This record gives sequence, structure tokens and C-alpha cells, in this order.
Amino acid sequence: MTIPIPAPASADIGVYGLGVMGANLARNLARNGYRVAVTNRSAARTEKLVAAHGDGSEGVFVPAADIDRFVASLERPRVAIIMVLAGAATDEVMEQLAARMEPGDIIVDCGNSLFTDTIRREAWARARGLHFVGAGVSGGEEGALWGPSIMPGGTPESYDRLGPMFEKISAHYQGQPCCAHIGADGAGHFVKMVHNGIEYADMQVIAEAYDLLRHGLDAAPATLADVFASWNEGELDSYLIEITAEVLRQVDAPTGTPLVDLIVDRASQKGTGKWTVQTALDLAVPVTGIGEATFARGASSGVRQREAARALDGHAGGFGIDSSDPGARDAFIEDVRQALYASKIVAYSQGFDMIAEGAAAHGWDIDKGGLASIWRAGCIIRAAFLDDITRAYAARPDLPLLLAAEPFATRIQQAVPSLRRVVALAAVAGVPVPVFASSLSYFDTIRSPRLPAALIQGQRDFFGSHTYHRIDRPGTFHTLWAQEGRPEEQWG
Repeated sequence: MTIPIPAPASADIGVYGLGVMGANLARNLARNGYRVAVTNRSAARTEKLVAAHGDGSEGVFVPAADIDRFVASLERPRVAIIMVLAGAATDEVMEQLAARMEPGDIIVDCGNSLFTDTIRREAWARARGLHFVGAGVSGGEEGALWGPSIMPGGTPESYDRLGPMFEKISAHYQGQPCCAHIGADGAGHFVKMVHNGIEYADMQVIAEAYDLLRHGLDAAPATLADVFASWNEGELDSYLIEITAEVLRQVDAPTGTPLVDLIVDRASQKGTGKWTVQTALDLAVPVTGIGEATFARGASSGVRQREAARALDGHAGGFGIDSSDPGARDAFIEDVRQALYASKIVAYSQGFDMIAEGAAAHGWDIDKGGLASIWRAGCIIRAAFLDDITRAYAARPDLPLLLAAEPFATRIQQAVPSLRRVVALAAVAGVPVPVFASSLSYFDTIRSPRLPAALIQGQRDFFGSHTYHRIDRPGTFHTLWAQEGRPEEQWG
């Protein structure tokens, strides 16, 4: 088909990049009453979208054959959403748009961009009189089409223009939109990055729970699907638990084999988990659950290393669970459930600690309770206990530790005995549980009245004169380790 020349200022908003996510977001906007300009580097994708959905049943699309016509079709102040690969492609499209725009126009990146790139791009656009918005979008393909959770950064002025549209197309929870202005420049992409890191930990610890149940009970995937489905009716109610039951229930039609047994056990990643861990190291925030989950994906893909290690004797024992005994079986399942709940809370608590530190480092005023509230629908990590997180931060915005707030303080202390049993049993049985184990270790670290870090600081002072502080008097001290009698001196 030949794409006609669109009328000037005939679209309310535009989407550049019509892959699955971009096309679905454009359809969502159109279905909600907005005239949507659409274009793509390859005109074939624009033609495909219009051919499939341009009959008016989903709303008004304004197709453009090239970027000049695309920009000209946007009503001022123009709003153009970029939906292309993160990195150089985003910069390239952004520069092309900026060259055709006027002061006050808005460029929006709805991809998974690194937040430091967003900070750079926002400064670049601001110098040209443009607004640049980095918006985190969670919910996958279906969320983009029917209502995602949206986390826009940028200026308040840009949100005045963009916010009503995003709030309308977002998921809604009890009538409230799952969209809110997060903060300046890179704040939106920062919280989306941490969101994805939490998602990594959540997915990994669910997989560990499945692995424990499968080994410990010698149970078929379909049986475990019923276990996860029952868990989804209680406090573990969440999108990821729900889809876990669906995946475990799926059977490969040609072979009759559970699909999960035919999928290669190597987990891929697109980089947001890695970015979360790298940024957490810069901020000195211990996101141990996210870190272990990210490393677990790397280990699963270490084909040569795994092949080399298969001949090693792990000296592992058995689980010692009599799966024919309903009482023993149910007790083990309950321990795994409680351990899973505790580990999920640790992951969320660490994630919100990271958001607090990132906000302080970059001068963002992020409403953590408001953020939790917009994750309650549409997004991948939506879960029932986000209601409790929302209330906890509403009651105390400066909350120092989420897992120490009610109801989590009570629940994690109730669940920790199960977590200890599960980690110990896994260690004896030789089943890897990196997120379960790291969650328990973090809990014990954070609650400990005194840590062996005192010895580390003594070692640092010994070899590098890095000094230390004392618990009995103020000041900075250094021991002259090489001198006879090792006298101590006070510095500064």
C-alpha cells in the first residue's frame, strides 16, 4: 500500500518504532481516543499496522511514510514516543526528531534505557529547548496493549501534557491509574531498572521453590502447578506465581511431555538485572537477592563450565522426606511457601533501599509509597503485598527498612524458621538455592548487633593505614603496626 501524506497537526501523539511493544502501545492510545501518528524506519511495519488495525475499529491512526511527515502530523506541543532498541538507536532517532521539532516539544523514550543515558539525553534536549521524558513501562506485550504500569520521569511541565494520556492508557487498580510522575530526568528509568531487578529475584526464587519441591517430593510438574495455583490464592497472590502454575501445567502436544522438561535450562537476560547490580555497587546498597538471581542466569548459561563440573562428586545427601506421608509432604510444601514469602520480601525491601539511595544521590523526590501503588496492576511484579508496601510508606515516608515495618516484620519472623530449614535441607541435598540462601544471610546480617566488619577494618588499617573508629570514644584512629608495642595514634 502507499502511505498517504498526513494532514499537518492531525495527531495528538506519535509512536516511532512499531515492533510488538510499539505497535501495541499505539493501539492502546488509539483505543483510548487519541489520534496516533505512527511510523517506522521500515515502512513495511507501518503498512502492516494500518492494514491490520486501521479500519477505525480501534481508533484513529495517522500513518506517515517518513520522519518528516511524522513530525509534521503532530499537534503542538508535539509528543513523540520512541520505541526502538536501547542505546545508539535511541540516540539516532532522538537526534532526528529534535532536528525537526520546536522548543516546548516532548520526546519520550518508553524503552528499557539505562537511566544514566536518560540523564544525558534530558540535558541534551533541555539545551535545545525540548523536553525529554524517560518512561519505564512494565507489563510486557499484553500490558502495552491493554494497560501497563508507567513510570515517567522528566519535567513537571512535560507531565502536564503527557500525564493525562499515560494515566488513561495505564492499568488501573481500584479505579486509580498505575502511572505517576516519578521525578526529574532519569528517575523513571531508574525505578524501572530496579523494578526489573526485583523481577529477576522474584523469578529466580520461584524457580528455586519449584526445584526444591520437584526434587524433595519427586513430583510431576502438573502436580506442582496445583501447588503454585493454591499459593496464588493466599498472601503469595501475584502475576509471577499465577503464570508459574500455567507454565508447569503446559504439555507439549507432539510428545505428551511437560513443556518445562523440554525447555533448555539456560536463562537469558537483556541487561536490566546487570544494570541494577552494577548501580547498586556504585551506591553501596546490598541487593543480594537481585545479584544472586542475575548471577544464576549467568551460571545457567555457562555451558562449558557446567559440562566440566558434572563429573564432580557433590557428596550430597537426600531430602529425607517421605512423600507418601501426607503430613511430611504438606509440612515441606509449607516450609517452601514460607521461605518463598520471606525471600520475596527481602528482595522488595532491598529494591526500595536502592530506590531511596538512588533518589538521594541524584536529587530525586521519589514517593516510594506512590511507586508501590502503581505497581499493583499492569506490571510484571504486581503482587497482593504491594498494598501493604504502599501503606507502610504512606505511614512513614522515611521508613529506613521495609522488612522491619509491619506487617512484614511480624511475617518475616514467622517465616524465617522455615527459611532456615529450607536452606539447610537444600545444602545437605546439594540443590542450589542462591536467592533463598542470600536472603537468609541478608536477614541475619541486617539484624546482627555486631558484625565481623570490625576485623576487616583492622586488617585494612594494618596493610593500608585506612584507619578505624572506636566504640568507646570519638575520633579516627590508626595503629602503628610496624612499630614495637604497636602504639595507637589519633588522626584529624
